[in-house]
Amino acid sequence: MAGGRGKSSKKAVSRSTKAGLQFPVGRIARFLKAGKYATRVGSGAPVYLAAVLEYLTAELLELAGNAARDNKKSRIIPRHIQLAARNDEELSKLLETVTISSGGVLPNIHSVLLPKKAAVTDASKGLSDL
Repeated sequence: MAGGRGKSSKKAVSRSTKAGLQFPVGRIARFLKAGKYATRVGSGAPVYLAAVLEYLTAELLELAGNAARDNKKSRIIPRHIQLAARNDEELSKLLETVTISSGGVLPNIHSVLLPKKAAVTDASKGLSDL
């Protein structure tokens, strides 16, 4: 079939594979076009956005995996994601307005509520005087 559209010997290769990414470049391109963020979307924009999203996700999942391991768990739960995001300075800044469902809060006791060491030693001296 010369010049016609017969069976091609080449296998289709996705843009994600070409870019060496796990995130779907084609789907992100579709979302960018459908979202009407701009009248035209360049070919590099969805690749770049997919790479950035993949990096952020990998970073958060690595920290959440470490939090899960610290709690002797083999499965990441929302609590581990919350601990990972809030303990990392840059991720905390990025996700400061985000609420993670059933994530809880960071364990924290305000310094004012902690007992004073000087007051404890003074009280023990006062008892010995009796």
